[in-house]
Amino acid sequence: MAFVRIIGEQEAEGVLARVYDAALKRAGRVFNILKIQSQSPKALEACMGAYSVIMKGESALSRAQREMLAVVVSKINGCHY
Repeated sequence: MAFVRIIGEQEAEGVLARVYDAALKRAGRVFNILKIQSQSPKALEACMGAYSVIMKGESALSRAQREMLAVVVSKINGCHY
């Protein structure tokens, strides 16, 4: 099994601390899907920005429709996130 060292919430600084703080405010915790990207905080921040635009930005699809599409794609890919 592969092992990826994560940076925990107590160790996080700078960009990573800001991303983790936003996650805590949004969801009440920092999910592992974020922690697994912690070695590259700028990439993680960019991913979260892209996610926000895709899921919350202007679109012909409603937020609910976008969420449903994300669930279907995740299920097809065998991803529980």
